[in-house]
Formats: sequence, structure tokens, C-alpha cells
Amino acid sequence: MSVSICPVEASHEVAFLDAVRRSKSLIESWAAPPDSPEAFARHLEKYGTDRCYSFLAKADDDSLIGCINLNEIVRGAFQSAYLGYYAFVPNQGKGLMRAALSSVIYLAFTALDLHRLEANVQPANSRSLRLVTSLGFRLEGFSVRYLNVGGEWKDHARYAITREEWRVDSNSH
Repeated sequence: MSVSICPVEASHEVAFLDAVRRSKSLIESWAAPPDSPEAFARHLEKYGTDRCYSFLAKADDDSLIGCINLNEIVRGAFQSAYLGYYAFVPNQGKGLMRAALSSVIYLAFTALDLHRLEANVQPANSRSLRLVTSLGFRLEGFSVRYLNVGGEWKDHARYAITREEWRVDSNSH
């Protein structure tokens, strides 16, 4: 199955919200995606700037695989962003998010000219830990009560990759 990425747009609202509803039990411990038309509109507004980008990962049958976000891009001497992502049922656990993330990382280090990406993962999220390490991210540290997810401050392991460390996965582009 092939994977493509595209910027999240208003026309994706119905499919996106349906995927979030269908995937609630998979996502709710790890992320807080938009789950209403109002929240989706706020998502579009936030990711309609040059500081944040949001991409949908789609399978060749047009089903949604997941969402990948580049957040809080800092330019100048830093050239860095935070990478966030979540998968949608029923396409999780098939290696499709790895391909989609690889495409977004390629875009970040080439077209967006970033130097560093940081991914913060809750230690209990073993699937996500395997995913980022399979993409070449290295563990940098541990942040206590780092992000508020679902109304609760959660610890996160900090992973990062720089353009120099990144290996192009030629099967993803």
C-alpha cells in the first residue's frame, strides 16, 4: 500500500473528525487531536502559518492513516521544529505512519530547510518509541510533566534528529 502526505485543509474536516472519533481509544492517552468542527477550525488557523504545518497521511485507497504536525518552527540560528503525530484506526500498526513520517522529515530537512526536529514521546508509548528510533531519532533526555495531554501533565522522553544524522529512506519519496 502506498502512502502520500498533503497539508490538512478545510475539505478534510468530515473525514478527519470521523477518523478521530473512530480512533479515540488509540489516541486519547497520547494526544489531543481536534474532535469537533470548532476545534478543527482552530487547527486550520494554527497550521495556516509559517510556524506550524499539519499534514494528513493517506493510503492509496484515500483512507486516512494519521496526522503529522511540525510545531513551533524557530528560524535563525536554530532552524528547528517539534514533530507530533498520531495514527488513525484501522491503518495503525502497518508501517504506514513510518513511511508518512519519513516523507514529512524529508520535507522538513529539504523544502523547509530545517536543521533539527524534536519528538517528545510518553515513555509508556512503546509503539511511538520504536517508530522514532527506527527513523534515526536519538534519545536526548527526559522531561517531567512536560506536556498537558487530556488535562493531565505527562512525562515525556525527548528524541531528536538533525539533518546531518538523517538518512534518506529512498522508498518513501
